[in-house]
Amino acid sequence: MIIILVIIAVLVLMFIGMYNSLVRLRNQVKNAWSQIDVQLKRRHDLIPNLVETAKGYMKHESETLKSITEARSKAMGADTVVDKAKAESTLSGAMSKFFLVVENYPDLKANQNFLAVQEELSSTENKIAFSRQSYNDQVLFFNNKIQVFPSNVIAGMYNFKEEDFFELEDKAERAVPKVDFSS
Repeated sequence: MIIILVIIAVLVLMFIGMYNSLVRLRNQVKNAWSQIDVQLKRRHDLIPNLVETAKGYMKHESETLKSITEARSKAMGADTVVDKAKAESTLSGAMSKFFLVVENYPDLKANQNFLAVQEELSSTENKIAFSRQSYNDQVLFFNNKIQVFPSNVIAGMYNFKEEDFFELEDKAERAVPKVDFSS
């Protein structure tokens, strides 16, 4: 009888431990996502300053500035991780095009306000990349825990669902830059 009670107690403790582990991992995923969200909001807040600074110099580039504004609005309105990833990829593409066009305006490139906002944006992009890596690591741990036995039984009982990775959609961001020193 005592052996059966000990076995039941061990099983109950294992069950509680696995459930608590799943909850901790789910909360770590949420925390990692909130870190990305903070950096994305910062990025979204910096973009209007960059566009405003550039407007005075880039009067003939209204389409480029408009595409950034539209992409920013879509990114801010995205709800799910997958939708956010797609919208942020579109915004990154618009920003890349913008910085290519900026190369044609030496006065703008020398403007102190523009340089300051550009530096802040660059720093934020680095933080987003770091946060995205951290988030994806947490999602990997969580999804693995949900899928392996015996915690998958508990995950199924309590409706723990797999989380989506924050992945790049833009093929240009995945492309390896080509370096050519032959000139």
